[in-house]
Amino acid sequence: MAFLRITSPHTHAPTDTSTVMRLVLAATVPGVLALTYFFGAGVLVNIIWASIVAVGCEALMLKARGYKVSFFLKDYSAIVTATLLAIAIPPYAPYWVVLVGTAFSIIIGKHLYGGLGNNPFNPAMIGYVVLLISFPVQMTSWAAPINTLPDQPSPLGLIDAIAVNFGFAGAGVDAITMATPLDVLKQNTSLLVSDVWAANPQFGRWAGIGWESANFWFAIGGCYLLYRKVFTWHAPITMLGVLVFWSALFYDGGSSASGGSPMFHLFSGATMFGAFFIVTDPVTSSTSNQGKIIYGAIIGTLLYLIRVWGNYPDAIAFAVLLANFTAPLIDYYVQPRTYGHAKASSKDKEQS
Repeated sequence: MAFLRITSPHTHAPTDTSTVMRLVLAATVPGVLALTYFFGAGVLVNIIWASIVAVGCEALMLKARGYKVSFFLKDYSAIVTATLLAIAIPPYAPYWVVLVGTAFSIIIGKHLYGGLGNNPFNPAMIGYVVLLISFPVQMTSWAAPINTLPDQPSPLGLIDAIAVNFGFAGAGVDAITMATPLDVLKQNTSLLVSDVWAANPQFGRWAGIGWESANFWFAIGGCYLLYRKVFTWHAPITMLGVLVFWSALFYDGGSSASGGSPMFHLFSGATMFGAFFIVTDPVTSSTSNQGKIIYGAIIGTLLYLIRVWGNYPDAIAFAVLLANFTAPLIDYYVQPRTYGHAKASSKDKEQS
């Protein structure tokens, strides 16, 4: 009787693209539910609408390039890109904002470079940056989180959110918007941080109401992906550690010039979402463990620099895209040694 002989190394992580993408989608659910609870169903409307647009654009591009549409649509990569972009967009952005951003992400950010596996930049972040630069008003109009203002209406339900997002005539529904905590602290030039906290009802214990919970649950989803070995800890944990290092180093206790405490930066904006769902993109990041640490450190540094001294309060997209430029160079200089061989010296590299 012949037995199947299995030798090492053994793999214990999901390897096919569709499985990985489904795990990523599942891991976003806790954070999405938190955003929906605090900001309303516009988050869900954006995700559904962006997914429809992404699948349509993906099918059109695959058809134009002569690929079998049904085969490539099964990998869920277009839906993941749409979901990540939709999460980053304000819940009640007009439908055409989501349409433009998603189409740009799929057509330009992904297929212009040859499709999945060939894109040098994160497609979702390309779409987000294009929208932020082109439509700054719509991209900075975040809904007020629940229970932060007197006489504030309850977060919009699904039907009302659809009416607002798609601008149906006679909907009679609108969402109250306010600046995000990152933007408030960025614009502050005269008040102590404690006074800013007292004057702005959207601030919670460490950061903004709603943002704290969303970041926590995105971190839980990221830990699930770590447990399933979808990615390694090197890039996300390094990014968060470096962000904490810089924010602790420059934190002055809460003066009017303060850039915010480490806890403020960890639980504000898209920090955890970016660390576990954007930075870990296997196509656009470094490949070796040492390279991922360097890559994560670059993003953590850029994130703090842009947040505190740049023009955009939440800088995940810009930090990631700038780091995408460096990934090939990082991989060139930190190539892992071949198994069974000594690590190559600088002289050996020059000779080769």
